[in-house]
Amino acid sequence: MRQRSLKLAPYLLFLIAAAAWTAWLGWDQHRDVAPDGSVSGPYEAWQVIGLVLTLLAPVYWAASRGHVAHAVLGTTAGLTAAVAYDWSDDASGLFLIGVVMVMVASLVATFALSSLISSVTGVARRNDTGPAGA
Repeated sequence: MRQRSLKLAPYLLFLIAAAAWTAWLGWDQHRDVAPDGSVSGPYEAWQVIGLVLTLLAPVYWAASRGHVAHAVLGTTAGLTAAVAYDWSDDASGLFLIGVVMVMVASLVATFALSSLISSVTGVARRNDTGPAGA
Protein backbone atom coordinates (compact mmCIF):
# COMPACT_ATOMS: atom_id res chain seq x y z
CA MET A 1 0.00 0.00 0.00
CA ARG A 2 2.83 2.39 0.87
CA GLN A 3 4.55 1.87 -2.51
CA ARG A 4 1.30 2.59 -4.32
CA SER A 5 0.83 5.89 -2.50
CA LEU A 6 4.42 6.85 -3.31
CA LYS A 7 3.84 6.21 -7.00
CA LEU A 8 0.75 8.41 -6.91
CA ALA A 9 2.38 11.23 -4.94
CA PRO A 10 3.54 13.33 -7.93
CA TYR A 11 0.10 13.10 -9.53
CA LEU A 12 -1.60 13.99 -6.27
CA LEU A 13 0.72 16.98 -5.82
CA PHE A 14 0.02 17.99 -9.43
CA LEU A 15 -3.73 17.98 -8.78
CA ILE A 16 -3.40 19.82 -5.47
CA ALA A 17 -1.21 22.54 -7.02
CA ALA A 18 -3.55 23.02 -10.00
CA ALA A 19 -6.61 23.12 -7.72
CA ALA A 20 -4.89 25.57 -5.36
CA TRP A 21 -4.06 27.88 -8.27
CA THR A 22 -7.67 27.74 -9.42
CA ALA A 23 -9.03 28.37 -5.93
CA TRP A 24 -6.74 31.26 -5.06
CA LEU A 25 -5.94 32.93 -8.39
CA GLY A 26 -7.97 31.38 -11.20
CA TRP A 27 -11.14 33.33 -10.56
CA ASP A 28 -9.60 36.83 -10.53
CA GLN A 29 -9.36 38.05 -14.12
CA HIS A 30 -9.72 41.84 -13.91
CA ARG A 31 -7.06 44.48 -13.47
CA ASP A 32 -7.45 47.39 -11.07
CA VAL A 33 -7.13 50.92 -12.47
CA ALA A 34 -6.05 53.59 -9.98
CA PRO A 35 -7.30 57.21 -10.22
CA ASP A 36 -3.94 58.23 -11.71
CA GLY A 37 -4.41 55.72 -14.55
CA SER A 38 -1.89 53.15 -13.35
CA VAL A 39 -2.93 49.52 -13.70
CA SER A 40 -2.24 46.69 -11.27
CA GLY A 41 -3.34 43.15 -10.76
CA PRO A 42 -5.13 41.00 -11.44
CA TYR A 43 -3.91 39.31 -8.26
CA GLU A 44 -3.68 40.74 -4.76
CA ALA A 45 -0.87 39.89 -2.36
CA TRP A 46 -3.23 37.98 -0.03
CA GLN A 47 -4.17 35.64 -2.89
CA VAL A 48 -0.56 34.74 -3.65
CA ILE A 49 0.23 34.32 0.07
CA GLY A 50 -2.80 32.04 0.39
CA LEU A 51 -1.60 29.93 -2.54
CA VAL A 52 1.88 29.57 -1.04
CA LEU A 53 0.55 28.68 2.41
CA THR A 54 -1.85 26.14 0.90
CA LEU A 55 0.97 24.42 -0.99
CA LEU A 56 3.23 24.24 2.07
CA ALA A 57 1.31 21.29 3.55
CA PRO A 58 1.55 18.90 0.59
CA VAL A 59 5.16 19.89 -0.12
CA TYR A 60 6.02 19.25 3.52
CA TRP A 61 4.21 15.90 3.41
CA ALA A 62 6.25 14.67 0.44
CA ALA A 63 9.59 16.21 1.41
CA SER A 64 9.46 15.03 5.02
CA ARG A 65 9.22 11.49 3.69
CA GLY A 66 12.34 12.03 1.59
CA HIS A 67 10.56 12.47 -1.74
CA VAL A 68 12.01 15.80 -2.79
CA ALA A 69 11.63 15.01 -6.49
CA HIS A 70 7.93 14.23 -6.07
CA ALA A 71 7.36 17.47 -4.17
CA VAL A 72 9.26 19.57 -6.69
CA LEU A 73 8.05 18.03 -9.93
CA GLY A 74 4.42 17.50 -8.92
CA THR A 75 3.96 20.99 -7.53
CA THR A 76 5.84 22.71 -10.35
CA ALA A 77 3.99 20.79 -13.06
CA GLY A 78 0.62 21.49 -11.46
CA LEU A 79 1.25 25.22 -11.14
CA THR A 80 2.69 25.43 -14.65
CA ALA A 81 -0.25 23.61 -16.22
CA ALA A 82 -2.78 25.75 -14.33
CA VAL A 83 -1.01 28.97 -15.29
CA ALA A 84 -0.68 27.95 -18.93
CA TYR A 85 -4.39 27.15 -19.11
CA ASP A 86 -5.44 30.28 -17.20
CA TRP A 87 -3.29 32.70 -19.17
CA SER A 88 -3.53 31.10 -22.64
CA ASP A 89 -6.26 33.50 -23.79
CA ASP A 90 -3.89 36.49 -23.51
CA ALA A 91 -4.16 38.48 -26.74
CA SER A 92 -0.60 39.83 -26.56
CA GLY A 93 0.93 36.39 -26.98
CA LEU A 94 3.35 37.08 -24.15
CA PHE A 95 1.69 34.69 -21.70
CA LEU A 96 4.32 32.07 -22.42
CA ILE A 97 7.01 34.27 -20.85
CA GLY A 98 4.94 34.50 -17.67
CA VAL A 99 4.34 30.75 -17.69
CA VAL A 100 8.07 30.07 -17.93
CA MET A 101 8.74 32.55 -15.13
CA VAL A 102 6.19 30.82 -12.87
CA MET A 103 7.67 27.43 -13.78
CA VAL A 104 11.24 28.46 -12.97
CA ALA A 105 10.27 30.28 -9.76
CA SER A 106 8.17 27.38 -8.47
CA LEU A 107 10.88 24.89 -9.43
CA VAL A 108 13.56 26.81 -7.53
CA ALA A 109 11.35 27.61 -4.52
CA THR A 110 9.96 24.10 -4.07
CA PHE A 111 13.40 22.54 -4.55
CA ALA A 112 14.96 24.79 -1.91
CA LEU A 113 12.08 24.30 0.53
CA SER A 114 11.82 20.55 -0.07
CA SER A 115 15.56 20.06 0.35
CA LEU A 116 15.49 22.00 3.60
CA ILE A 117 12.49 20.07 4.92
CA SER A 118 14.00 16.74 3.92
CA SER A 119 17.33 17.48 5.54
CA VAL A 120 15.80 18.83 8.77
CA THR A 121 13.31 15.99 9.18
CA GLY A 122 15.97 13.47 8.18
CA VAL A 123 18.26 14.78 10.92
CA ALA A 124 15.43 14.57 13.44
CA ARG A 125 14.69 10.97 12.46
CA ARG A 126 18.35 9.95 12.71
CA ASN A 127 18.56 11.51 16.17
CA ASP A 128 15.41 9.69 17.32
CA THR A 129 16.56 6.28 16.10
CA GLY A 130 20.25 6.55 16.94
CA PRO A 131 21.90 4.95 19.95
CA ALA A 132 21.39 6.72 23.24
CA GLY A 133 24.25 8.93 24.36
CA ALA A 134 25.98 8.86 20.97
